Amino acid sequence: MPADRPQERDDQGANAVRSALNRAKAAARDRGLRPGEPAPERHRRKAGTDVPRSGARPDARDPQRLGSTLDRLITERGWETPVAVGGVIGRWNAVVGPDLSGHCTPVSFEQGVLVVRAESTAWATQVRLLVPALLRRLVEEVGEGTVTKVVVQNPNTPSWRKGPRVAPGGQGPRDTYG
Repeated sequence: MPADRPQERDDQGANAVRSALNRAKAAARDRGLRPGEPAPERHRRKAGTDVPRSGARPDARDPQRLGSTLDRLITERGWETPVAVGGVIGRWNAVVGPDLSGHCTPVSFEQGVLVVRAESTAWATQVRLLVPALLRRLVEEVGEGTVTKVVVQNPNTPSWRKGPRVAPGGQGPRDTYG
């Protein structure tokens, strides 16, 4: 008797598959589809309206290189100047050289003005003398008219001012040295 039960399960499974297949065939027949016959006109693609496929030559549907896609996006959005200046700031060492980049860093860029902060007042003076050469180098990197002015700031020094009122002429704790 135990041998009959697996056979019954197999018969039930086969019957379930047959009934599902018959339901699918009936649904296809109701839609007008018949096995072995060509599909009705509404289900066939017409030769002239076929979805274009990629041919032997490259076109816009082919995979594109990331660099060319990013270049197109930057151009479409008008981001040429911010991206160019960001590239200069990111590669500051390579653009101005290791000597100058070791003693000054770019702080900001707004409306054609690049602000650079020097590490000491002596280097601030030196960078101010090098501004024309620095502007020529920036023109080579980002193009004419992008950076129109370079402002060199002195290093941040601590302020001895503690309140809203300040005595004129005083230099803070060291004002009696001189």
